[in-house]
Amino acid sequence: MPLQSNVSASSSGSIEAESTQSDGKTFQQLRNECLQKGVLFEDPDFPAKGSSLFFSESVPVNIEWKRPKELCSDPKFIVGGADRTDICQGQLGDCWLLAAIASLTLRPELMARVIPRDQEFDSRYAGIFHFQFWQHNKWLDVVVDDRLPSVRNKLIMLHSVSNNEFWSALMEKAYAKLNGSYEALKGGSTMEAMEDFTGGVGETYETKSASENLFTIMKKALDRGSLMGCSIDITSSAESEAKTTTGLVKGHAYSITGLDMVNFRGQNIQLIRIRNPWGEVEWNGPWSDNSREWNYIDKADKARLQQNSLDDGEFWMEFGDFRKNYDKVEICNLTPDALTDDTKHQWEVNAFEGNWIRGSTAGGCRNFIDTFWTNPQFKLELQHTDDNHDLCSVVIAVMQKNRRKLRKEGLDLETIGFAVYEAPDDEDQVGKDFFRYHPSKARSRTYINMREVSERFTLPPGKYLLVPTTFQPHQEADFLVLFTSGLFLLTLCCFFQPPIPNPPQAETNEEKGLRKLFEQLAGDDQAISVRELQQLLNGVLSRRKEIKFDGLSLSTCHSIINLMDVDNTGMLEFQEFKVFWEKMKKWIMLFLAFDTDRSGKMSSYELRSALNAAGMRLNNQLLQLIGLRFADEDYEIDFDDYLTCIVRLENMFRAFQALDKFKRGRVKMNIMQVKSHSHHCFTVSE
Repeated sequence: MPLQSNVSASSSGSIEAESTQSDGKTFQQLRNECLQKGVLFEDPDFPAKGSSLFFSESVPVNIEWKRPKELCSDPKFIVGGADRTDICQGQLGDCWLLAAIASLTLRPELMARVIPRDQEFDSRYAGIFHFQFWQHNKWLDVVVDDRLPSVRNKLIMLHSVSNNEFWSALMEKAYAKLNGSYEALKGGSTMEAMEDFTGGVGETYETKSASENLFTIMKKALDRGSLMGCSIDITSSAESEAKTTTGLVKGHAYSITGLDMVNFRGQNIQLIRIRNPWGEVEWNGPWSDNSREWNYIDKADKARLQQNSLDDGEFWMEFGDFRKNYDKVEICNLTPDALTDDTKHQWEVNAFEGNWIRGSTAGGCRNFIDTFWTNPQFKLELQHTDDNHDLCSVVIAVMQKNRRKLRKEGLDLETIGFAVYEAPDDEDQVGKDFFRYHPSKARSRTYINMREVSERFTLPPGKYLLVPTTFQPHQEADFLVLFTSGLFLLTLCCFFQPPIPNPPQAETNEEKGLRKLFEQLAGDDQAISVRELQQLLNGVLSRRKEIKFDGLSLSTCHSIINLMDVDNTGMLEFQEFKVFWEKMKKWIMLFLAFDTDRSGKMSSYELRSALNAAGMRLNNQLLQLIGLRFADEDYEIDFDDYLTCIVRLENMFRAFQALDKFKRGRVKMNIMQVKSHSHHCFTVSE
């Protein structure tokens, strides 16, 4: 999915990459420091230790970290240009990464972005190199030292055919650093790396069910400069990297490096060129190296196709055989334009961050209807129809963040997907009943444990609701939502305004009884302190048997006084208390109404409904923070915490009202004061 909003891939070199070094220093700064001191760089963020290699297994004792100048007499960064044949897989199971790198070498202008120039083993050599990757909506600059894992003076990870060429080994190290370790690169999708190299749009085609014009689609993609990979599915782990009798490898990532047509005995034959990252093990069927079909090809065609019969892991095969043998094609396009037609669009790419938080916004898929609606919801508006059509093209993707880096903590990719609904005009956060009675207008084809799920749709103009989810509820992850041609609409916040209390002469019996109790506690000053307020409320609320209640804390009572003390005395007079009492009656009613299982507690998912009913419509970030702060390990909230939550929300909204008032009066106010106030209201620890 393209993350470069309004910037084409060809111009991406102008985008400044962010330094990822913990001290904030750039590659240039670090290299200059080393040159001035006359030392070689040693990376403190990714040290030459076992922890940089593996997190779940011990490191063989004979592994040594050596610099290129210790491995050969004349090391070079790149020899004769970076080429797909420079890449040979080492002992790490990252063929998916190697397949993406091989595809990247076909686009020199993209390579120049990922592998910045001005790097060599010359007078400016300081043992430091850097690479740039596109991840989570920005370019990142990753520096590494050139100490590489080796055994008996031989590189054991990714390496070049040439013993004195090191760009590919260093690039793998930088990508390993970005993801936490070398081991974190085991297993993956070629698409993942291709997107990280380009910021491109990922699409997957099933070869056996794709349309008849799949060759044309792929040829157009290659002509546009798209990166492509392919693989053969496996039915069990035992089949992983199993070799077939035809020389192909199951569960293994290949790169697609060419598509062409040749005249063979008077017929036009569609051919595809594929490369095995191992640098060996090739297709042995028709059109393979040294097969008899090449004897009937014109010499000019043979030279054009570079058919040189080398055992280098690259081979040609007829496209029909390709479709029979391979199951999946992954294409990373540099723009979201469809490959199935020649229509060009002016794409605008939008990216928004979100979180699935246990007990708050991790609602699971629609199978779990009681919590599905609590997932983050994003509104988008499709406005511009395609040329000569009444529909709008949109590409939607949901991408999990940092999951490789989290593997060492026992976390891996979640199973994710999404659904798109027609959005109602009058609601910001849609509730459970809406999803119960309204079908989706579009959705991801499947839930799958991959970093990204993306789909292309054509939908009528209008407002839509995008709901990204994990398959199971309570699964936590950070994610990015990415879509084109959409307008993101913010969820608004508002709050309930209670009625003005009756004057003394018109008080109800309830109010008269409340005044009597108030005056008993207040004394001569006719106002109650925070401890007196605690005593009053605990006495009244303890009689409500339907509420599971252990007493209000002083902290909650302080928040109530902060909210209601309009004359800033630090105490509540009766009129101030009556306003609060009217509020609290409504809040009690809502607590009971949304405590659907009558447990005396409210689940963190039910809290969202209660807040909505109270007129408090919050964005997902606040709801997540509230869930973390107030819910217990069973995702439940007792009445004291419920009341504290609502009172602090009212306090926060009052701060926003004050800000709005200052703005209307053309008086500047530091918005950080409001942000600080909202953070104080919902700090996770007491």
